Amino acid sequence: MTLHRVNPAELSPPTGFSHAVTATGSHLVFLAGQTALDGDGKVVGAALPAQFERALTNLLTALRHAGGTPADLARVTVYATDVADYREHAPELGRIWRRLAGRDYPAMAVVGAVRLWDDQALVELDGVAVLD
Repeated sequence: MTLHRVNPAELSPPTGFSHAVTATGSHLVFLAGQTALDGDGKVVGAALPAQFERALTNLLTALRHAGGTPADLARVTVYATDVADYREHAPELGRIWRRLAGRDYPAMAVVGAVRLWDDQALVELDGVAVLD
C-alpha cells in the first residue's frame, strides 16, 4: 500500500490535514462514524476535546481490528455540532491527533452538523483507509 500526500505550494499551508492523498492498494476500509461512545454505548466526556479523543480512539480501534494503522487513513471527515468550538480547541485537538494517530495526515474536512445520532455527542469522525 502506498499513500502519497499532496500539498501544492500554491495552496495555503495545511495544518493538521493534507490537501489531497493518492492511494494504491488492494483493500479499502470504510470506517463508520464514531462518536465518544464507551463500551456500554454511553457518550463519555462533557467537553469537545474529551469527546474528540474518545471518538478518534474508537475510529482507530475499528481501523486496527480491520488490519490497518493510522498511517493507512486516506480520508477522515469530522462532524462537529459547534464549528466555532472546534476551531477554538483546534490546537488541543491537533495535539490529541498527533499523540494517537501521528503526523501522517489524511485528507480531512470538518463539517458543521445540527446534531448527531446521540444527543450528547459533540463530534463524530468517519474515514477511509487503504491497505495492501
